[in-house]
Amino acid sequence: MNILYSFRLADNRSFEFRVSDQPGSTAPERVGLAPQWTRLEHCKCSNCPLKPSPGAYCPAAVEMLPVVEAFQAEDAYQDVSVTVKDERRSYQKSTTLEEALRSLLGLKMAMSSCPLLSELKPMAIHHLPFATTDEFIMRSVSHYLLQQYFDKRSGGQPDWELNGLVERNQRLQLVNQALWQRIHSVCQGDSNLKALLNFFSMASSVSFALESQLRKLDARMQGDTRI
Repeated sequence: MNILYSFRLADNRSFEFRVSDQPGSTAPERVGLAPQWTRLEHCKCSNCPLKPSPGAYCPAAVEMLPVVEAFQAEDAYQDVSVTVKDERRSYQKSTTLEEALRSLLGLKMAMSSCPLLSELKPMAIHHLPFATTDEFIMRSVSHYLLQQYFDKRSGGQPDWELNGLVERNQRLQLVNQALWQRIHSVCQGDSNLKALLNFFSMASSVSFALESQLRKLDARMQGDTRI
């Protein structure tokens, strides 16, 4: 997987960020110069399974670092033109910086080496830029049910009630909260913060409002466009 996000702001400043599933895509020398807020012990997730050690860094924070630094002083609602290219196709959208960052930061978090966020990697490999809440719910549930189908084929006990999906997203909520605290400590503008809050709101809909979200999807699949 190799995805390129290209940003062009209204004042013609441009930024590019590449997300890859290749090992070692984060340069070691870059990690060695990472700031204090990326240290593992800084606002560490309450459910983090990583063992503290001298010089240890939070994998998700290091992955997000270039984006956070580039936009830490920017206004969330300024206009931006974004192009996203992967090996198969490209997407282009004129939107707010907040929405574009929500899409990019969510992808970077999932593709980091964080052992908790890595549960989202199967979705990230089939990344859909600028996904709406409905699309996020549809993709989350679809990926999870496909995993259950493969488990059943392998002789396992499938979870058709989606209990594991809710539990997984409850675990991820703790990670989301800690990451927001990390970003909050360094951002002057609100672009990164609002992007993360928007992403976390979408993720929390799987944890706390899944049944109501499924009812909405069911109604739409039955052809009721009023929901």
